[in-house]
Amino acid sequence: MCLQSSVHNLYKEICSFRNLEFAFKKARKGKRNKKSVQDFEFDLERNLLQLKHELETVTYKPRSLKQFVIRDPKTRLISASDFRDRVVYHALCNIIQPIFEKTFIYDSHANQIRKGSSKAIERFDVFKRKVTENGRLVNKPLDNNMVIGYVLKADIKHFFDTVDHQVLMMCIKRKIKDEKVIELIQKILDNHTTETGKGMPIGNLTSQFFANLYLNELDYFVKHELKAKFYIRYVDDFVLLDRSKEELERTKIQINKFLKTISLELHTEKSQIYPLRAGTKFLGFRIFYYHKLLTKRNIRKMEYRLTEFEKLSKEGKASRDDIQRSLVSWFGYAKQANTYKMRQPFLKIIKTF
Repeated sequence: MCLQSSVHNLYKEICSFRNLEFAFKKARKGKRNKKSVQDFEFDLERNLLQLKHELETVTYKPRSLKQFVIRDPKTRLISASDFRDRVVYHALCNIIQPIFEKTFIYDSHANQIRKGSSKAIERFDVFKRKVTENGRLVNKPLDNNMVIGYVLKADIKHFFDTVDHQVLMMCIKRKIKDEKVIELIQKILDNHTTETGKGMPIGNLTSQFFANLYLNELDYFVKHELKAKFYIRYVDDFVLLDRSKEELERTKIQINKFLKTISLELHTEKSQIYPLRAGTKFLGFRIFYYHKLLTKRNIRKMEYRLTEFEKLSKEGKASRDDIQRSLVSWFGYAKQANTYKMRQPFLKIIKTF
C-alpha cells in the first residue's frame, strides 16, 4: 500500500508567488484565446497576489463549478472550474504530486511526465510478447489465430462518481501532515457536493491526480499481493495479460473483492477476458499481436473534432496555431496504428485550416 513517510510544511510552498506564477502558466497552456484567461492575465500580478493572500489567510474558497455536456461522440457531463481555481489546483499539484508519484508503480501511465497513453500502448506491445514468450502454435505464424495468451480488459464502474472522499483523504494523510494542505484539499473535494460524500468532477486537474492516488491502492494490491507481472493502468482502465485464462479469471474475482474494500467495483459488462489473437480494445486502439487499428469510436471522435474546429475557426474562437497543435498531436497518436490510408483524407482537411 502507500508508503508511510510524510511531509510537513508544504503550504508555504503552495502559496508562494513563484509557484502561483508557474501554476498560471500551466493553467493557461492551450487556452490563451479564452476570455477568462485573458481577463486574468490582463491584471496578472494583482490576481496572483489576491490568490496568494486568500491562501495564506485560509479564506480561499473555490467558485461553483460550471457543468456542460460534451459529445465526442460519447455524451459526458463535464464540470469546469473557474480559471482562478484552476491556477490554485495547479499550484497544489505542483507541490504535492511529486511526493506521491515516487510511490506510483511504473505501469501507472495517466497524467504523469514521460508517461501517457502512447507509453501505455508501448508497454502493452512489450507485455503481449513477454506473456507468450513469443509462444506460437507454429514456427512461422501466418495470422493472429496462431497466437497464445489472454488479456483481462477491465473498467471500474462509474469511477469518478463513486470515489469515496474518506478513503481518498486517508491515502492523502499517509503522506501529507500539513493541516492547511489537508484543509485546502478538503475544500476542493467539497466543492463537488454529493449527499453520499463520494465523487469527483470529470475535467478537474485535481480529479485526474486524485484518481491516480486512489487507484495506487489497486496497483499495489495487483503487483505486490497478486504478484501480477503484466499489468497496465491508465486512470480507471486497466489490463492484465497471462498465458492462462483460468489464472485471469481468478485474478478478476480477487480484484473485484479488493475494489469493494475501497468502495469501488468492476464494470461487469466492460470487464472481460479475451484471447490475444482476437485483438484488445485499449486506449482508443484495437491491438492485435502483429498490428494495431484505431477503434471506430476514435475515428468518429476525430471526425467530430474536425467539424468543431471548423466551426470555432469561422467564429474566431480558436486560432490556427491552437487547432494545428491539437491536430498534429492526434496525428502522432494515430500513427501508432496501421492508419496511413485512413489519415490521408484527414490530412487534406487539416491543410485547409
